[in-house]
Amino acid sequence: MLFILYKVKLLMTKILITGSQGQLAYELVQLANQHQVIALTHQQLDIINQTAVQQAFDIYQPNIVINTAAYTQVDLAEQNSEQAYAVNCTGAKNLAIACAETHIPLLHLSTDYVFNGTKNSPYQETDPVSPINTYGLTKWQGEEAIRTHCSQHIILRVSSVFGRHGQNFVKTILRLAQEKETLRIVADQIMCPTPAYAIAETLLKTINKPQWGTYHYCGSEPATWYDFANLIVQFAKEHTQLRVKQIEPITAADFPTAAKRPAYSVLDCSQFEKNFNIKRPHWQTGLKNVITALSTP
Repeated sequence: MLFILYKVKLLMTKILITGSQGQLAYELVQLANQHQVIALTHQQLDIINQTAVQQAFDIYQPNIVINTAAYTQVDLAEQNSEQAYAVNCTGAKNLAIACAETHIPLLHLSTDYVFNGTKNSPYQETDPVSPINTYGLTKWQGEEAIRTHCSQHIILRVSSVFGRHGQNFVKTILRLAQEKETLRIVADQIMCPTPAYAIAETLLKTINKPQWGTYHYCGSEPATWYDFANLIVQFAKEHTQLRVKQIEPITAADFPTAAKRPAYSVLDCSQFEKNFNIKRPHWQTGLKNVITALSTP
């Protein structure tokens, strides 16, 4: 009888996940097997459309919302600023209002790119933001909209997400390493790579320990993109043959992009670890797991 009651209680927890085609949503769906999950694609729920958001809440009646929908194409955001703003800010605002009206929590993903990268020690949640690209600006505006409209929220700023699903730096390097003998990778931008599955596990754990606010979460230990690429190739060679023979370090100036990137965007995650008692995995462990998964037929 106790088992039956417990099972019913779990089934009562309905999690609405937006942006279900993304790499983080994919991991959430795989891991949230103790909950009732409604994972909606952009086609099924356009968060920019306030009426559509309200209808989705009426139909599915979730107990909690995890927003993974975002415009994440950093360079394209420079020329598509209106679209980036619509998804990252207006969409977040629509969800926040709907969550507040139905008295349910909103878990939302933001980014280390809200900072300008001029600091030389890990960024804390209380540090002033100063985005240097449109993507970072629109994500910050989305944060502000959520803080204004929904008191029950957890905003998790993450960094350099990679996983087995969707597009990310790991998959790009694996593809290029099969096509080219030499790779030229930026070595003067420092961040903390973060496995998507670790973020998913963490978000699901916070459901049972709601401590509202804005937090930082990323993989343990800083790295440059050059460091990251070297280990991607090293780990991948344990599973397959690659064409690449050398990886050359270059500066960001050698590889100009439409959007500027912070030179340093390491996040201080101590507040999150203290409040939720959740330890971060080293990104190298996550990388090994992801490459193993990608290499398994």
